[in-house]
Amino acid sequence: MNTDNTADLLRYDEPGKPKLPSGLNVLTILSFVGCALQLITSVFGFFSAQSTYEGKDKLIEQMNSGNMPSWAKSMMGDPAHLEEMITKSFENRIPIVLLSLVAIGLCFVGALQMRKLKKQGFLLYTIGELLPFLTLFLFIGSFAFSGIGFYSSGVIALLFIFLYFLQRSKMVN
Repeated sequence: MNTDNTADLLRYDEPGKPKLPSGLNVLTILSFVGCALQLITSVFGFFSAQSTYEGKDKLIEQMNSGNMPSWAKSMMGDPAHLEEMITKSFENRIPIVLLSLVAIGLCFVGALQMRKLKKQGFLLYTIGELLPFLTLFLFIGSFAFSGIGFYSSGVIALLFIFLYFLQRSKMVN
């Protein structure tokens, strides 16, 4: 005999309607802000890909000459692979932006579902958070996984997935 005690854990605001826990409320609001920022970043990256590609030689020259601060160099990764990464990003800009938009949509819909206390939103959100890393690997290569920028975005993605995982007990089917 299988009993679901999830309803016993939820607090109810109105008769028959569970109240949104404050932790889940904060996480979903932050996710909506993150989706908006990622949308701006993806669209800007798409439209600036050609100018970045055309200015890659000057950028690499700046990195090698020592005119660039060390913190900026560390965010860009290895200068030896930067030229190939910029070239592949330019050549594959259309599939990259399309998959980025799909990932943003999955995160947004997943957060909306979790706001409605539906567990399937967690799966959508998780796929949406991991899809950009798969996209980078498929279209740019493994050297895209270098630099502080990559590691910080990876840590934030894993942190949010973990925090949502902790909130799953407060959601229903």
